[in-house]
Amino acid sequence: MERKGIYKRALMLAVPMMIQNGITNMVGLVDNVMVGTLGTESMTAVSIVGQLIFVFNLAVFGGLSGPGIYGAQYYGQGNEEGFRHTFRMKLWVSLVCIIVGTIIFLTAGENLIALYLHGESESVNPEMTMHYGKQYMAIMLFTLLPFSATQVYASSLRETGHSVKPMVAGIISVVVDIVFNYLLIFGKFGMPKMGVQGAAVATLLARMVECLIVVIWSHLTADKHTFLRGIYRTLCIPKDIAITMIRKGLPIFFNEFLWAGGMAALTQCYSTKGLELVAGMTISNAICNLLNVVFVALGSAVGILIGQTLGAGKYEKAKSDAFSLMWFTGGVCVILTVILVSISGVFPKAYDTTSQVRHYAQWFIIITALYFPVQGFLNALYFTLRSGGKTVVTFLFDSVFSWVVTIPAALLLCNLTTLPIFAIFAIVQSLDFIKVAVGYVLIKKGVWISKIVV
Repeated sequence: MERKGIYKRALMLAVPMMIQNGITNMVGLVDNVMVGTLGTESMTAVSIVGQLIFVFNLAVFGGLSGPGIYGAQYYGQGNEEGFRHTFRMKLWVSLVCIIVGTIIFLTAGENLIALYLHGESESVNPEMTMHYGKQYMAIMLFTLLPFSATQVYASSLRETGHSVKPMVAGIISVVVDIVFNYLLIFGKFGMPKMGVQGAAVATLLARMVECLIVVIWSHLTADKHTFLRGIYRTLCIPKDIAITMIRKGLPIFFNEFLWAGGMAALTQCYSTKGLELVAGMTISNAICNLLNVVFVALGSAVGILIGQTLGAGKYEKAKSDAFSLMWFTGGVCVILTVILVSISGVFPKAYDTTSQVRHYAQWFIIITALYFPVQGFLNALYFTLRSGGKTVVTFLFDSVFSWVVTIPAALLLCNLTTLPIFAIFAIVQSLDFIKVAVGYVLIKKGVWISKIVV
């Protein structure tokens, strides 16, 4: 009965996150499918820029996760002022991310896109792809601010156990995105026909609507979310608390940033085998990212629940719950594997592209799906380690592993072997079994169990 209770709590917290994050990814999927009807170059350009924006999004997520560890434990402890400090720290972190991200995209955006356009291709024009990519990026830069503000509020609400507001805002935003994608990409009902620029404008409008709903609604219900009362009377944070959060949060920030950068680097490795591969992976990622929100949300829920339990000083319960939730998350992902494999041959047909690109997409979907249970288990394991403040361990465990093991392996396999791309892709994915083994041992030893707030 106790296990059923923790599963229920995890689902109650995770399901709204799944819906909200799924809707957020649905925005990308809608862009992807609609732009895919314009041709392979448009689809590939949007995908490449989306991969780069994803690095920024993960940097924000990582930057907010450090204070978020303290937020979950402060809430479990009942320390409202401490929770306010974590919110204010998130504001500063997001501001820094926006400034740095904007500078990088403005000064090096074209060079970053060009990294993916070196592969040979008979059916994809790299010059057209670059042109569309630059158009898309120029508008997408304006989404950085509303996205970051939404994450500050949404993450704080979740740490208090309230994840419905972000979910509702996400539902409304995806409706806005779908409607304006249709109107602006294809020029319907008297609207200008803007192509990839229309997709970017629609995404910007969706992000702005989502942000306004979350922020305004949260403040209108400040009687429930009492930490928001007087939250902007000062943005100052006690020096000792700020230093502690920064010291603990920096490894998470660099981990998420380097991990996202690692995923971009992996795609760049595969792109040397041909631009058709990038297009195929674009289609695969569109549907796989939509479903991987399940294990990502469950992982976040694990981190929050275990963090609250640690904050309350219930260490043995935290360890027991951690194991239960890891196996539960892995089991749920088996269902996702079945779903993805069953639609792998159908989904790529929604795109106006070549049969070769569709073939690549189908097999990338299948291989990714087969590793979903591993990813689910790994996510729960990762967030468990992080809930106890072991951010350096998770940094080594995640992004350092990617850059020291995964990316070099992909480079060697792509450049020094004649293996087919699907074999290379499967081998690279299988390297995660090393992390599963090491992480499981760390969880079993209980090295992560600690209370980091006083």
